[in-house]
Amino acid sequence: MIKFYFNGSPNPTKVALFLEESGLPYEPIAIDTRKGDQFSPDYLQVNPNGKVPAIVDEGNVVFDSNAILLYLAEKSGKFAGPASARGELLSWMMFVATGVGPFCGQAVHFRHFAPEKVPYADKRYQFEADRHFAVLEQRLVGRPYIVGGEYTIVDMAAWGWTRMIPFILGEGAWARYPNLKRLSDEISARPAAQKAAALKDRFTFKPDMDDAARAVMFRHLKTA
Repeated sequence: MIKFYFNGSPNPTKVALFLEESGLPYEPIAIDTRKGDQFSPDYLQVNPNGKVPAIVDEGNVVFDSNAILLYLAEKSGKFAGPASARGELLSWMMFVATGVGPFCGQAVHFRHFAPEKVPYADKRYQFEADRHFAVLEQRLVGRPYIVGGEYTIVDMAAWGWTRMIPFILGEGAWARYPNLKRLSDEISARPAAQKAAALKDRFTFKPDMDDAARAVMFRHLKTA
């Protein structure tokens, strides 16, 4: 059985979506990042980078959500798209991995969690998050899904973040991405997505981003 180390943030949630869609048996193991579980010696043996998600599957350790999605798609033979679209699938997976995720993560940090306002950083990351979503929006013009005309791990990878667009960019942001909203809503309505989003509710996570949580999650503050 796959051991799945997770919390309720976007990257683990998209892996949970794949696990639910594929029917692969898994054991969810909660990692409370606001308490510092990600830096425990046992977890660092799984992911030396101290982030979620990660999986352990029959002795194979895989971390980084996009690597996990690729691994699980290959393992199960599901949601990898047609062979003729392999190059596109890899390209769009890397687009999410290196662009959408990092810029959205920083946009959320400076919008909601930075201990001090940094207007330049906030504007920079809001702009880049918006720009990456705009690329996905244009890609979906005349297409039901991002790659190959069918639902794939690329859509799952993007959904982890697109479902959070109002939190990332503000309540009115959806108006700029009608095609992306259509796809995000379609995925969110799937039973597997509803189970994936609710997985965190089966566990107790620290709810508050207090000083103790900031000290754990924003470790650079100790050297500032």
